Amino acid sequence: MTDGSRYAPAVRSGSPPAQSRREPANLGDILERVLDRGVVIAGDIKVNLLDIELLTIKLRLVIASVDTAKEMGIDWWEHDPWLTGDSKALQEENRRLRARLNALEAGDPRD
Repeated sequence: MTDGSRYAPAVRSGSPPAQSRREPANLGDILERVLDRGVVIAGDIKVNLLDIELLTIKLRLVIASVDTAKEMGIDWWEHDPWLTGDSKALQEENRRLRARLNALEAGDPRD
């Protein structure tokens, strides 16, 4: 018997289930999440020759927004003279210290 009335066609709703509707995150969303929470990337590079350690490089990278970094206690950019515009003062201090060091090395009793 091939009576089509016994078999109802499959009914599909217009939207898929909530689990399969998950849209892929775009770059902006990913970047926002990373900057909001922060990411730490750490790694060590070691160069050995015949069991003698010749070189060790430790890499630490923190990627975070300014607000997240401040919450973690990282705020070096606020005090760095090269970034805050105080580089002239730093250069002058450097010049004075070099002059004083040269005077001390030369045995000059000034200062």
